[in-house]
Amino acid sequence: MIRVRPTEQLQVDGNARLEDLDLTEAAGSDETRWDRYRRYYDEYVRAPFLILWGDWRSRVGMVILLLYLLMGTVGVMLVEVPYTNQAERWILPFQNMQYPLGTTDTGQDLLGLIVHSTPQMLIMIGAGSVFSTVLATVVGTVAGYKGGTFDRVLMIAADTMIAIPGLALIIVVAAVLEPRNPAVVGVILSSHVWAGLARSLRSEVLTVRDDSYVEASRIMGISTPAILAKEIIPNLMPYILINFVNSARNVIFSSVGLYFLGVLPYTNFNWGVVLNNAYNSAALYRVDLVYYIIFPLAAIVLISFGLILLSQGFDRIFNPQIRAKHAETGSDATAVDESDESTGNNVTVGQ
Repeated sequence: MIRVRPTEQLQVDGNARLEDLDLTEAAGSDETRWDRYRRYYDEYVRAPFLILWGDWRSRVGMVILLLYLLMGTVGVMLVEVPYTNQAERWILPFQNMQYPLGTTDTGQDLLGLIVHSTPQMLIMIGAGSVFSTVLATVVGTVAGYKGGTFDRVLMIAADTMIAIPGLALIIVVAAVLEPRNPAVVGVILSSHVWAGLARSLRSEVLTVRDDSYVEASRIMGISTPAILAKEIIPNLMPYILINFVNSARNVIFSSVGLYFLGVLPYTNFNWGVVLNNAYNSAALYRVDLVYYIIFPLAAIVLISFGLILLSQGFDRIFNPQIRAKHAETGSDATAVDESDESTGNNVTVGQ
C-alpha cells in the first residue's frame, strides 16, 4: 500500500500533478515476516473458508468430503481389511454390529470393502482432476494470450483430442499400459477431458487480454507468466474451479464404470468392482440382498453430491466484495483510514 501526501508545492486550486506529490511507502515496509504470514493466511485460507462455510450448500459439501477423507485415512486403520470367508455369507445390514452393512456372497465385510476402496478412489480423483485442470488452464491461457503460432499449434492439439472418442482412447491406453497405480489410472481417465476446457478458457482469455489493466501490465514490462498468473487467471478461477469439480466427478463415474466392465486391471478395492461382484451374485434377483448394490451406489452418489454442493460456493470465493467482508483488516490500515478521515489531507492508494 502506498500513501500519497501533498507536498508544499501542491497548487492551491487543488489541481495536483504527479511531480507535486511525494510518494512514501506506508507502514507495510515495517511488516514483519509473521505479519506477512498472517496476512497470507487471512487472504488465502481464512477468508475462503469463511465464505464457503457461510453458504449452507458448500458447508454440507465440505462436511461430506471431510467424511470421505477421514474414511480414506483414519477409517482404513479402524476397519479390518476384508477377505474371503471373513464371516458368514449374506449377513443382513444392522443385524451384526461387527458387520454393520452386512456381508457379501463370499463372506466379506461390505463396510470394509467400501472403506478400503476409498483411498484409491481419492487418489484417482485428485490426480485426474488436477492433471486435466492444470493442463487445460496452461494450454488455454497461453494460447489465448500469446496468439499466433502458439495459438494455432495448441488448438490443433486440443481439437485432435476432442475429435478422438474418449472411451475408445481410455480402453486402448488401459489395454497397453495395464495401469495399477490409482494416480496413473486417474490421469488416463482424464487424458481427453482437458481439451474442451482449454478451448473454453482460450475464448475467455481473448475477451480480457486487451483490457486496460492487462495492457498496462504489458507496457510496464511485466513478464507474460506474471500477467497470466496475477491478472488473467484470477478472473477465470470460478469457471476453472467449477470445471475442476466436474472433472473430479468424471473420474469417479469413469473409473467405476470401467472397473465394472472389467476394462481396467482387477482390484478388489474399488467401488466398481464391488458393484460388478454384486451384479454377478444373487443380489440382483433377491430384494433382501439388494443392500449389496445399494450401499456401494450410495457411496458413489454421496461423494458426487458433496462435490456438486461444494462447487456452489466457488464463485463466491473470488467475489471481491464478499472476500473484503471476510478478510481481516490490520490495525495499521485502520489507523490510516481514521487519520485520513479526520485530516482530509492524505490520500491512500491501494490495490
